[in-house]
Amino acid sequence: MREEILHKVKRLVIKIGSRVLTCTDNGLDLATIGRLAAEITDLRSRGFEVIMVSSGAGAAGRKELGLDDRPRTIPQKQAAAAIGQPRLMRAYEEAFAAHGHKVAQLLLTRHDLMDRQRFLNARATLDTLLHFGVIPIINENDTVVVDEIKFGDNDNLSALVTNLTEAQLLVILTDIDGFYDADPRGNPDARLVPLVRAITKDVEKAGGSSGSTVGTGGMATKLAAAKKAGQFGVATIMINGMTAGNLTRIMAGEEVGTLFLPARTVLNRRKHWIAYTLRPRGRIIVDEGARKVLAQHGRSLLPSGIVGIEGEFERGSCVRVCGPDGTEFARGIVDYASQELGKILGHKSGEIEQILGYRYGDEIIHRDNLVVL
Repeated sequence: MREEILHKVKRLVIKIGSRVLTCTDNGLDLATIGRLAAEITDLRSRGFEVIMVSSGAGAAGRKELGLDDRPRTIPQKQAAAAIGQPRLMRAYEEAFAAHGHKVAQLLLTRHDLMDRQRFLNARATLDTLLHFGVIPIINENDTVVVDEIKFGDNDNLSALVTNLTEAQLLVILTDIDGFYDADPRGNPDARLVPLVRAITKDVEKAGGSSGSTVGTGGMATKLAAAKKAGQFGVATIMINGMTAGNLTRIMAGEEVGTLFLPARTVLNRRKHWIAYTLRPRGRIIVDEGARKVLAQHGRSLLPSGIVGIEGEFERGSCVRVCGPDGTEFARGIVDYASQELGKILGHKSGEIEQILGYRYGDEIIHRDNLVVL
């Protein structure tokens, strides 16, 4: 199965966690960075295009600030990232230069991928860098990010980058050997799971926590990343990035780490963008009839099926679509603002123009802009 998946891979995203890149004193582990550069160079020589999503800037910078633990405030985190990011990139630049390769830095926020024009510009930049043989290294722009525009962790970012770059594989490097059926740090009977066919609630329950004071993500965020990538039709392999040669082994088809298969039903690029990149601005509550029609038959959302709205949002915003019990089952891009919806909810589409004095269309959310989760 691995060989079948890897046979189709031309471009891959490699996410490297902070714990992999840092020493016990939280400084950068230059030996590990040099080893990873050598392994990625080997992949490049075999014809693979590689995009890196690298953590480590904050961990590298906080040592310079004299912090013994993870920054506790946003200004501390941003200051650590501001100091650490150039140090991280210099380490990568020197490591890859030893093998004759150039690297480029891209710092992103969620706004860069939420805005369609910025999304396309970022994709064009990445395609151009790869065309010229440059290795892109992506990180969140922690120095300016706030809650409204942050990805939250680089696991999430790496999954979105697979969509951005149309990669065929996501590789997550962490500090354990893969996904276990229990937390191996606290359970000696925990077993490595070499293959996960679907990320179910039981799998998510077994995820556990990070167990590290260096990174921001734990196993739960890695499972979420694998799930998001899988919805785009991309497999994920999670391996121990601290074990020399693992990158080479997995791309040779060896059964190392954990392989997460892609979803059986995948989203197209636009719907994946709606589901996982856009930040919902409000909620639309629909009746049971509308819920069934949307969830089971792929129809558009009409005003007659709406029983309530929550929050304020503009036309073109992403919103959550919830059933009568308040549970979200879909999300999509609305053609009417919340103020307009408050006047036309529960009415037939033919009454929109009579009520508002104008109409954008019959649908509140067109099925092409609606994703059932």
